[in-house]
Amino acid sequence: MLPWLGRAPVFPPSESALDDPPGLLAAGGDLSISRLLAAYSQGIFPWYGPDEPILWWSPAPRMVLFPDCLKVSRSLVKTLRNTRYEIHVDTAFRQVMQACGAPRRDQRGTWIVPEMVDAYCRLHEAGYAHSCETWIDGELVGGLYGVSLGGMFFGESMFSRCRDASKLAFVHLVRHLAAHGCGMIDCQMYTPHLASLGAGLIPRDEFLATLKEQIARSQPINLWDYRYRNEPS
Repeated sequence: MLPWLGRAPVFPPSESALDDPPGLLAAGGDLSISRLLAAYSQGIFPWYGPDEPILWWSPAPRMVLFPDCLKVSRSLVKTLRNTRYEIHVDTAFRQVMQACGAPRRDQRGTWIVPEMVDAYCRLHEAGYAHSCETWIDGELVGGLYGVSLGGMFFGESMFSRCRDASKLAFVHLVRHLAAHGCGMIDCQMYTPHLASLGAGLIPRDEFLATLKEQIARSQPINLWDYRYRNEPS
């Protein structure tokens, strides 16, 4: 029987997650800052749709990207070099979340419901959730958002309004985090898109051991002070 969470930000062990649906751990609770931080520190995240209770997940195996394993295709290298664009961090967090939650051709609905947006905006204001954005000619055209604890970044979602826009933000973010000691980026579940960028699956026990090690690390004070402008010659 699926555990129903009470008022305290306490979760069952990740190892007790269901096999079907894979990774479902618990239901209920809330999206308070304390509960979200407790969840991420244990490798747990919320994911649910409209008119559903809050569902909490800890899938196994886990899709992660070790920053040194980032893959940048030749075509993406050309885009990084030859496109006029800017990368900003944390200048349009709510806009990025709303864009990530906008309807897509291959999806019937979105899990980024309004209460999820509000909850992560509170987490952003508290300094734990961040966005990395691609801007072209003053327009937000792509980006991603996630949660940062110690040496961990937990990627949540990304969007593009033009070709490779989210990949530009992703590559810049991964390289920036790597330069500042980030040891692992959580990508949650397998997708071909993430695999093409160097992410791969690891067992739950390996994920949890690395997670524990990384969240114990301190972050540089200026980690989320990043801006880049590319001006092709």
